[in-house]
Amino acid sequence: MDRLSEVFGALADPTRRAILTRLADGEATVNQLAEPFPISLQAISKHLKVLERAGLITRGKEAQWRPCRLDAAPLREVADWIASYERFWEERYDHLGEYLQRLQKEPTRQEEQP
Repeated sequence: MDRLSEVFGALADPTRRAILTRLADGEATVNQLAEPFPISLQAISKHLKVLERAGLITRGKEAQWRPCRLDAAPLREVADWIASYERFWEERYDHLGEYLQRLQKEPTRQEEQP
């Protein structure tokens, strides 16, 4: 699987997105990350493995403490991919704007009748 697909796959789950949001505030342990969720530590660990495989987090080793940290570099790749479609949408909006301007300039049927 290519990296972009792995990142999108990791981002597809709301629990994993919430974990990334939490890690944007700073590193955290598995227990700290698990606190707000009504799921087991084992389930959180599985989510963390998916995020780690996608390159979105790193896990350190400091004695018995294994803090998780956000690695936002893959998110830049996602943003760049999405930005490539920005020109497409800008052109669509420009065409829509031109169409709406033409409609405003055309006389209405009521104006054409004497």
